[in-house]
Amino acid sequence: MTKPQTDDLRWKLFETMLLMRRFEESVSRLNEQKHFTGHYHLYIGEEATGSAAMACLEPRDTITTTHRNHGHVIARGADPGAALAEILGRAGGLNGGRGGTIHLCDPALGFLSTSGIVGGSISMGSGGAFARKMKKDGSIHMAFFGDSALEEGVAFEALNIAALWKLPCVFLCENNSAEAWAPGSGGYTTLVHAAHDLRAIPAALGIPTTRVDGVDVDACHAAIMEGVARCRAGEGPVFIEAMTKRWAGSAPLWPELSTGVTDLRMATGEASTTGEHHAWFEHDDPVLRLARTLLAGAPANKARVFDMDARVRARMAEAEAFAIASPSPAAATLLDHVFA
Repeated sequence: MTKPQTDDLRWKLFETMLLMRRFEESVSRLNEQKHFTGHYHLYIGEEATGSAAMACLEPRDTITTTHRNHGHVIARGADPGAALAEILGRAGGLNGGRGGTIHLCDPALGFLSTSGIVGGSISMGSGGAFARKMKKDGSIHMAFFGDSALEEGVAFEALNIAALWKLPCVFLCENNSAEAWAPGSGGYTTLVHAAHDLRAIPAALGIPTTRVDGVDVDACHAAIMEGVARCRAGEGPVFIEAMTKRWAGSAPLWPELSTGVTDLRMATGEASTTGEHHAWFEHDDPVLRLARTLLAGAPANKARVFDMDARVRARMAEAEAFAIASPSPAAATLLDHVFA
């Protein structure tokens, strides 16, 4: 890992990452139990990027994000029970059961939009940043998007406007194309771009760029904090590319918990990491990587790690119970929020 952050910050980020991971495991479990149907995406493997990013923001800041949104919403502080209820399409959900998983959103926490349209969050990001600039209160916007968003024409236009108008936007590209399956293997189409280095696109517009190991929470926090500071100082947008290998469970068209429920004993050496996903457990799982950092040379921290996980698991059990017990929207509300 890079230059260490404070221990207090690391513990805070670790708890957030644990909650993000256990939330996604709950989503997978509820889908297996047929509590909801339809497609969904999981954020497993990218928790270091999302938790670090949200830790750099203030309540006044705004956000746009993508279809792989659960982790962002939870890391920002959304109630896990209401988030799960939304995914189940229940009235107790964050959006009354209207948004579901793909459009899971919490406006009270600064989310302007969660868009399943590839490139939608980066284009709306420039609009959000323009609104922040008009506020003149030092607030900024953060736009999360995947690498494939840069194939869309609107992405270049949004970056160009942000550069021309010096908009306070952190453009955070979560590049998880490494080791992704091709359509012929039953997966999604991965990045198809003539640029060999995506940083060249914003760099051509004079936007400062950086690339960071998206599994290293220290590196992510340092890079994002620097970008946020630049935006708050009125120096214009920044582009950060966080690199992760695609988690095996996100490789097929339908997510599957291929690496199983995360066993923190893998970080202590009490559980084996051998097998098909050995490299993931040893190097690419951000939760296990941070756990090992916290435990290194500090055996007394073992109890704290497992106590924290027990609290998070209990919280998620309550969240699942709330979501399942939450009623479906009443038939009388069918046309609520419909414009015409």
